[in-house]
Amino acid sequence: MKKRLFIAVGCFVLFSQFASAEVMIKGRLLTENQQPIVQAEVRFSGVSTTTDKQGYYHVKVDDADIYQLNFSKQGYYPSVQTFSHFELTNQAAPLTIADITLVQKTKGRVMLAFGGDAMMGRRYYKPYFGDEVLIDDDSRSKDSRAIVENIKPYMSLADIAAVNLETQIFANKPGDAAPKSVAFYSKPEILDALTWAGIDYVTLGNNHTYDYKKSGLETSLKHMRASKLAFSGAGINEEEALKAYATKINGVDYGMLGYVGWEGRATPNQVAEQDKGGAAFGSLKNIIATVTAQVNAGRVPVVQYHGSQEYSNNPTGVTEKRLKAAIDHGAALAIAHHPHVTQGIELYKGKLIAYSMGNFIFDQYIPSTPYSFLLYVWMDQGKFHRAEIVPIYLKGYKPTPATGINRYTTMKRITTLSAQRHTHIGQSGGHGVILAEQPQVNSQHASIAFPDNTKTAPLYLLPWQKGIAQVITPKHVSYRLGINLMNGSDFESFTTFNSNERSWLFDRKHTVINNYGASGSKSLGVMVNSNQTSEVGLQAFRRKFKGDIPTTVTAKVKTENSAKIGFYWQGRRYGQGFFQARKESEKHLIGAVDLAGKSAWQTVEFDFESVRHNYPSKGYRSYRVLAEIELADGRTGKVDIDDFAVIEWQSAFTELSTPFHTSVESKQASYIGISKPTTDTVKVRFQ
Repeated sequence: MKKRLFIAVGCFVLFSQFASAEVMIKGRLLTENQQPIVQAEVRFSGVSTTTDKQGYYHVKVDDADIYQLNFSKQGYYPSVQTFSHFELTNQAAPLTIADITLVQKTKGRVMLAFGGDAMMGRRYYKPYFGDEVLIDDDSRSKDSRAIVENIKPYMSLADIAAVNLETQIFANKPGDAAPKSVAFYSKPEILDALTWAGIDYVTLGNNHTYDYKKSGLETSLKHMRASKLAFSGAGINEEEALKAYATKINGVDYGMLGYVGWEGRATPNQVAEQDKGGAAFGSLKNIIATVTAQVNAGRVPVVQYHGSQEYSNNPTGVTEKRLKAAIDHGAALAIAHHPHVTQGIELYKGKLIAYSMGNFIFDQYIPSTPYSFLLYVWMDQGKFHRAEIVPIYLKGYKPTPATGINRYTTMKRITTLSAQRHTHIGQSGGHGVILAEQPQVNSQHASIAFPDNTKTAPLYLLPWQKGIAQVITPKHVSYRLGINLMNGSDFESFTTFNSNERSWLFDRKHTVINNYGASGSKSLGVMVNSNQTSEVGLQAFRRKFKGDIPTTVTAKVKTENSAKIGFYWQGRRYGQGFFQARKESEKHLIGAVDLAGKSAWQTVEFDFESVRHNYPSKGYRSYRVLAEIELADGRTGKVDIDDFAVIEWQSAFTELSTPFHTSVESKQASYIGISKPTTDTVKVRFQ
């Protein structure tokens, strides 16, 4: 007889219905020429096997929420890939992973790894919303390493790994902050944690390098020089700030340059000058001069640049002009950051430009900012050979491998924005791949069902690396495409990677993560007390939303008692503080439903229009969606919720088979909606 398990996970209680069973995981390892790699080692949690003559591997392991596999073969760069059980279950048994390519080691070939913005201050020590402290002053070293524990296996693979260190470093504030809205500092243990995680170099060319002015910069540079991390992009004067970090990797000389894209409005400003310290100013003149100097010195220049508009889809014209000028004058590679969200990647004249890496280690609670990536780049004697995109998700401010719907959301955005620049991203297992020679793109087909009279369906298990080229609906049924505004809405990743999801609002003490779900193996169990209401939804308000957009809120609910669920939107007005809005802003009813007690899941869907009057002084700058739950007859009990999504429709209903995209967001569709219920399937072709 199978046993019932009760497992404590973080501040949640995880209910597991049955003891684990064995599953078989299958896949194939290939060379870049698509030839099988024979006798490669495949490891998972103490289990090891090797590939056969066709490159296939079969690993029998205990059923788990997460499978992290390590692939290695002498003469090749190793690879780490991570998958959730749920995202593999759309495959027929055994659980099948898409083909994975290993890159061969050759003379002069170098593997570089890049991450985005990094800091460990503010809410790592003093979290919002009553969440647990991530770094305690009494255990700073251990806690700082714990922040990067899930990303260490990935960064440690590279010959040199780099991030943007967007913070000053000191144990105690050395003086007054510069007159600016946000000033960062992190304690010195961040440097040890980054080194431990496999980071070799950081760029200091950013807008937070001079946050505590001269004394803060001098203290930070002192800590940097005492650490094992190499750096460039800042200094006590302009000459020192613009100096490259020179290093030899596998016999090839590289020069690592870092810049910030603007001088700053504060006085003193943030950039280094002839007799003043700060970040290296990435003016067009400075970029061309320093890149040219590295070329003349016989080094391969690698540029990192901090600029563009925050939370934007694409770089500014100035950023693009400067990065392409760097390439034109000899830079081999250009990596950019600052927007806190990812942007596209472009192959420009055979060289790679990544326009925004997004966040790497950051404490932002804005719902769009946790989706990010690591970028592997292989260079042959300084020339671009291949790139690999490793999707990551900042779960509770900790970088973790992105799996399931987090992988889909991350990769769909990057592939869409890169496609605008005629750069195709292929697939290697769960990672994206960019090749020097762009490949032909083949079609794939899928059928989507709408059970139980529902009119919305997720697309998360469909190919993230391809766009929707055609939609065929039943007769007299039209369709529309939308994106989900709720992070982790299937709850499959809530208990993974030893980190709690902080973007959701619910009672941390009286909510459980169930080991069963409507669509996967997880759901949220909300405890509702007698004659009281329990609340579930977004902690934060969506940033920079668009008003007057058709929107649908949907959820699957299971309750043994009769229950009433009301869905509300709550807005934050221009000029209104974040916590003030949470406390004082009115909650507007979207729709409410009375559910009879049933053992089966029941689907709830309400259509509404996103908040109107989205302009300064008169209206809302952002909003969030909440569900309020109460039980009938004054009862106490548990109500289970799964697949809680807020779908912002990016296209109007149409019967045209070719989607008409009015925005870049419509190409990132994670949901499809139909005009009326149907028992027939909708056919989708991906290209």
